[in-house]
Amino acid sequence: MSKPSTSKTSKRAPASKTDWSRIKAMRDADIDLSDVPEITAEMVSHGVMRVAGKEVPRGKQRLTMYLDTAIVEYFKARAGARGYQTLINAALKQAIEHETLESTLRRVIREERAPYNVVTSRKTK
Repeated sequence: MSKPSTSKTSKRAPASKTDWSRIKAMRDADIDLSDVPEITAEMVSHGVMRVAGKEVPRGKQRLTMYLDTAIVEYFKARAGARGYQTLINAALKQAIEHETLESTLRRVIREERAPYNVVTSRKTK
């Protein structure tokens, strides 16, 4: 047998005063939205997107994709507190920046070499 609580505050949550059976029986048309303002584009522009309670920075897009298990395991093993998706995003950014930098450097080198690329033909006897 358990001892009665000597605490002055109840540990039980107060009973809900909501009539849940009435709420569940309601249709969308039954809901009075007359006091709810229309959502404008300006309101949306000031909104904050959250996923699992964490703010998602603007400029990111949610997507679903399938990756090889080895790739996911590789990033999960190195993720630590940052999260493996953050590392995958950083790796993709780095690959794009490297590709852009590499192609730029190659173009500059080709352009700089071009005036000095003098080919002389020697006649052999």
